[in-house]
Amino acid sequence: MSPSRRTVLRTGVAGAAVAAGITAIPAAPAAAALPDTGVSVYPFPLSAVTLLSGPFQANMGRTHSYLSFLDADRLLHMFRLNVGLPSSAAAMGGWESPTTELRGHSLGHVLTALAQGYANAGPAAFKTKGDYLVAELAKCQDRATTAGFNTGYLSAYPESFIDRVEARQSVWAPYYTLHKIMAGLLDMHLLAGNAQALTVLTRMAAWVKFRNDRLTLTQRQNMLDTEFGGMNETLTNLYQLTGDANHLATAQYFDHAEVFDPLASNVDALNNYHANTQIPKVLGAIREYHATGTTRYRDIAVNFWDIVVGRHSYAIGGNSNGEYFKAPNRIASELSDTTCECCNSYNMLKLTRQLFFTNPARADYMDYYEKALYNHILGAQDPSSSHGFHCYYVPMRPGGIKTYSNDYNNWTCCHGTGMESNTKYVDSIYFHSGDDLYVNLFIPSVLIWPGRGITVRQETAYPEATTTRLTITGSGTFTLRLRIPSWTSGAQIRVNGVVQSVTVTPGTYAVVSRAWASGDAVDVSLPMALTRESTPDNAAVQAVKYGPIVLSGAYGTNNLSTMPTLNPSTIAATATPLQFTATASTGAVTLLPFYKMHGQRYTVYWNVNTTPPPPPFVAHYRFDETSGTAAADATGNGRTATLAGGAGWITGRTGNAVDLTGSTAHVSLPAGILAGATACSVATWVRLDTITNWTRVFDLGSGTSTNMFFTPRSSAGTARFAITTAGSGGEQRINAPSALPTGAWTHVAVTLSGALGILYVNGVEVARNAALTLRPADLGSTTQNWIGRSQYGGDPYLDGAVDGFRLYSRVLSAAEVADLHSTGQ
Repeated sequence: MSPSRRTVLRTGVAGAAVAAGITAIPAAPAAAALPDTGVSVYPFPLSAVTLLSGPFQANMGRTHSYLSFLDADRLLHMFRLNVGLPSSAAAMGGWESPTTELRGHSLGHVLTALAQGYANAGPAAFKTKGDYLVAELAKCQDRATTAGFNTGYLSAYPESFIDRVEARQSVWAPYYTLHKIMAGLLDMHLLAGNAQALTVLTRMAAWVKFRNDRLTLTQRQNMLDTEFGGMNETLTNLYQLTGDANHLATAQYFDHAEVFDPLASNVDALNNYHANTQIPKVLGAIREYHATGTTRYRDIAVNFWDIVVGRHSYAIGGNSNGEYFKAPNRIASELSDTTCECCNSYNMLKLTRQLFFTNPARADYMDYYEKALYNHILGAQDPSSSHGFHCYYVPMRPGGIKTYSNDYNNWTCCHGTGMESNTKYVDSIYFHSGDDLYVNLFIPSVLIWPGRGITVRQETAYPEATTTRLTITGSGTFTLRLRIPSWTSGAQIRVNGVVQSVTVTPGTYAVVSRAWASGDAVDVSLPMALTRESTPDNAAVQAVKYGPIVLSGAYGTNNLSTMPTLNPSTIAATATPLQFTATASTGAVTLLPFYKMHGQRYTVYWNVNTTPPPPPFVAHYRFDETSGTAAADATGNGRTATLAGGAGWITGRTGNAVDLTGSTAHVSLPAGILAGATACSVATWVRLDTITNWTRVFDLGSGTSTNMFFTPRSSAGTARFAITTAGSGGEQRINAPSALPTGAWTHVAVTLSGALGILYVNGVEVARNAALTLRPADLGSTTQNWIGRSQYGGDPYLDGAVDGFRLYSRVLSAAEVADLHSTGQ
């Protein structure tokens, strides 16, 4: 953050970038009074998983060194002075300086990091230091009334800062700081067993209620315009822990209607909103759903995630420019030195795992988690720093360079969340549900499954290798659910060397159920390929990826003034894993994984004059929304669809579906959605209310001369797939033996590869054509891609409903199609 930006924030024009929340409460914590509702998958406690050697363990080790180094009395200095207690410690600088209004927030981050580090096999000294900090904070809180503050108040600044918030006067986000302290205290209690921390926290929560009880609804809502961190999240977590309804009532005081109301209606109104002010609010919403079962809270969180990931995120998974959301789908036009604030991805990952607990059928949540974890969070720590110094912004402009924190004179929000991120890498590698074990991430680690007598050791050099091995110790019957990322193709699973005949569809979890014996080994192969990701606002601006890993061009000291043009045909692998060479307009260039790009200038985005091939799993529309006109792309590729002509929502095959009325209602998919694809598969569920010749389930094209479509009934009386670049007279067709039925959900799939096209109905092949010569790539970048509408203006619109619409740039096998039908996906 530049000095001028810092000055702006001090005036209260905009809040600080926050880092909300605690590590998610471990499954069934011993002291929890209330279970979460709407949750079907659970995390393991941090103590159950240990990192093995690799980049994550190395990052964690550097942060552990920093936590050991930090002087607790320097952290406490302003807390003590604030209540008249003596302190001889040196004051800290940066955002913790004695004159900075945000002072005190970092101690909360340190408490969380110490608690997480201790819970995850860290040294006992972490608990000792955390206990000391809690005890000294308690002394400060005990002097609140003596210092002229209200009972329970605890901060490094006077309570008058809260008066200024309530009076709508300029002040830098005091509730944000209080949230950090409260979250840290809750972590010290839950993860480090500190009972005093709960006492101090409960007194703070009572003070928050006292301050807000006195305000009118209008006063509270106006106050929420000032950044307040994740107050609703932590207070809801405290309610779940204690069962005290006062904490939930206080949490709901922080429900910001100005932000929540559009999100509840699935409206993207985020433009020009401070990005990381909003993410913690939405974290609070999903926790409030888990506490109350109120589906509006869930919808707010789901819609927000879909909007941010689909329309506001860069290739590395981060978001924001200058800390703010911009207009939807502005990426190429928003490349600067102040993009991708690290706090944002820290909080997006927290939100993502909560949403996965709510709906584990959405594997795209964990696909995004992997993207942001590897490309943003892992790469935000300086590996040359023994104390794990951390980025604030991660520049996306050509010629950008990462800059980092320091020991005592920085203390930005991302300095704080950086300590937290690097002490909780184990929290999402594995989840469980009954007899199901989810393997979400391919990080070298050991899981000891509590209460099961099962140990799982994961050994891998991923992502530098495309394989991982899971070795089971102990015996028992359970189901492994292995994430098959949306970016892979041709994944394979072996058990004890034997290939398993299980479905490995990208963007799903493969299922291996058996009675496991000690020593069983599971090998997972996830082939990677070079792909390019275009920005939504300029198809020629692209990022290069290998599997999930973003590659960046190494430019040393060259502070690029323009975006280089890359010749993608020159990209070539080297002997070093994940390292490539290429030719650009600047000359020869080396491409490195972005998470390894440190100490030099780089570019993530390039001008590329050729259309990139689409990813293997192009788009997936679940149509589970309940309002609005946007349909999220569940692959995380950002290909949001739009409901048009009066299309709405209706109960679907699973969840909701898009309702097409047979009048003008249809769904519009992004232009060029299959551009460059030399093979493809389309799969969907459709329920016909009435059937009329030449309606369309889908029609992807640029007019009557260039298109590919599927009609439930042609004039010949049977269902038909066709593709053409020469109008109806040049169609290459696959004709089914009959029309689709009405009044029932029917699964339809079409696959094209080589000269062969196959049509499936309800998971079974019904027709094929082995003499096809056209592919989606031959259609160019199609501009009229519709569900329920034809390229021909005289054809009727579809009357019925569509659910689970999937597009691939590869061929689904017969087994994969059958699995999509049998599982209802």
